[in-house]
Amino acid sequence: MAKYVCTVCNWVYDEEIGCPESGVAPGTKWEDVPEDFGCPLCGVGKDLFVKQED
Repeated sequence: MAKYVCTVCNWVYDEEIGCPESGVAPGTKWEDVPEDFGCPLCGVGKDLFVKQED
């Protein structure tokens, strides 16, 4: 499973964990996260996240 990093505040969305506080269940792939998802720390949109490289 992949991780995606907010380019504004560096919060990490981990597909394995999801974001339950925003209604995104564990195991949810990034492409399946709703388009109106906002970073829970700074509020920016999904378009400002980048895939974390290993």
